[in-house]
Amino acid sequence: MNHPYSKETSNHMNHPLLSISKEVQAAIIQQKPIVALESTIISHGMPYPQNVEMAQATEQIIRDHGAVPATIAIMNGQFKIGLEEEDLEILATAKNVVKVSRRDLAEVIANKKLGATTVATTMIGAHLAGIKVFVTGGIGGVHRGYNDHLDVSADLEELAQTPVTVVCAGAKAILDLPRTLEYLETKGVPVTGYQTDFLPAFYSSTSPYRLTSRADSAEEIAQRMIAADQLDLQGGLLVANPIPKEYEIPNEEINAIIDQALAEEKKAGVHGKESTPFLLAKIVELTQGRSLETNIQLVYNNAKLGAEIAVHYQANN
Repeated sequence: MNHPYSKETSNHMNHPLLSISKEVQAAIIQQKPIVALESTIISHGMPYPQNVEMAQATEQIIRDHGAVPATIAIMNGQFKIGLEEEDLEILATAKNVVKVSRRDLAEVIANKKLGATTVATTMIGAHLAGIKVFVTGGIGGVHRGYNDHLDVSADLEELAQTPVTVVCAGAKAILDLPRTLEYLETKGVPVTGYQTDFLPAFYSSTSPYRLTSRADSAEEIAQRMIAADQLDLQGGLLVANPIPKEYEIPNEEINAIIDQALAEEKKAGVHGKESTPFLLAKIVELTQGRSLETNIQLVYNNAKLGAEIAVHYQANN
């Protein structure tokens, strides 16, 4: 474990593009476990006020399980690591929030725009701040119809090159799941099922797609992270954590709804970075809000596991 005032800790604290909240600063100095959270789910993933309520509840779950939450966004030309209540309100209600992936990052910071971080940019911000565990809902991946438009989320490339452990409920179910797994395998990204042998499918706790790696405890995952550090592996570890069955929407039911949402997306001519927010909003509409509750519950479930992993990693490192 690093000394609380080591050079590495100081570098994280003094990076010119990091603005770190007092709570997170204290956690860094005291060597407490920290869990990063993204902000796109707040600005582009859920309607107001559920987005703020979900963000605050998720942070509290992380605290309740022994870690410190660090929601990440881009504000005033810096990565903001740990958001205050007024920051959450701004992200949740402002109309000009840019959805920022790696491609957009330098521009948004240089122009001092308000930005919400995707999985990719949250990983970048977390790594700059020395945070090893990040909790999200679902990662991006290979989009359906890949042969026609070669649409692959930058999240997958980030997982291949940035050493942050990402806890999710699988890839978003609107994606091409088998191609997403193949892409991650090609990039050398381990996809570990938490207490499952099959890839969770976001709204559903399982899918037909078998995983090659499984872990049955948070401690197991932390030990793999430590081994990856010792090997100096530069990529991340993806932990696929199934939504509890009482909150899931079964595969066959959600797949019919996704097909309808995809058809409406095509008709509307939506593509690129607007695709995921459009589809998620359409699915909320078609499920009469049920998918929103599912989305919230899977984030809470991931927050609990992410905190447990961070605690074990810190204790054993």
